[in-house]
Amino acid sequence: MPDHTSFSAASSDDPREEWAALLERSVAACAAALRRGADADWSVPAGGLDWTCTATAVHVWDDMFGYATQLTGRRTRGYVAFEVVADDDATPEQLVQGLEASAGVLAAAVRTTPPEVRAWHSYGDAGPIGFAAMGMVEALLHTHDIAAGLGLEFTPPEEPVARALGRLFPQAPGTGDPWAELLWCTGRGTLPGRAAVDGAWRWRGEGP
Repeated sequence: MPDHTSFSAASSDDPREEWAALLERSVAACAAALRRGADADWSVPAGGLDWTCTATAVHVWDDMFGYATQLTGRRTRGYVAFEVVADDDATPEQLVQGLEASAGVLAAAVRTTPPEVRAWHSYGDAGPIGFAAMGMVEALLHTHDIAAGLGLEFTPPEEPVARALGRLFPQAPGTGDPWAELLWCTGRGTLPGRAAVDGAWRWRGEGP
């Protein structure tokens, strides 16, 4: 059973609090954008993905809960054996609510997991800051995908994007446009003078 004797709540000047707040800010921007498509057909593909917009939103729920339980479960190998699903008749508004709720679970785990904890991820064992950044990237990128499928515009706030980019993508070229760089790093966009990134991209998980 995981050892939680070293429970540690984050204070206002703690990096965990800062990153949990960045996650919440990112998801608030995502939710606001997605609510503009609440009357659209979410059964269409999400941008360039094979998933529908509904399936993509639920995938983000699953990531948020999965990352939270990696931390709370002190996982050293593999993921906890569960999958998050939505009701068959879930509406777009309910899907957005699920994004907000699941991100809240991850934010709580980030705030309360001791900073020295490292939990398993296939891209490298990470601490609470790393999993916060992963949750941010999953929400931001898949909101981009869903928005593209629904014909919506989505430009997230720069600071969370820049912070997540710096934590997870050391290969980012530093053009001064973090959102364009994040899209490029993940095979979703182009940068002048740079070759396109193929489907084999990955982030750097290991670290705090």
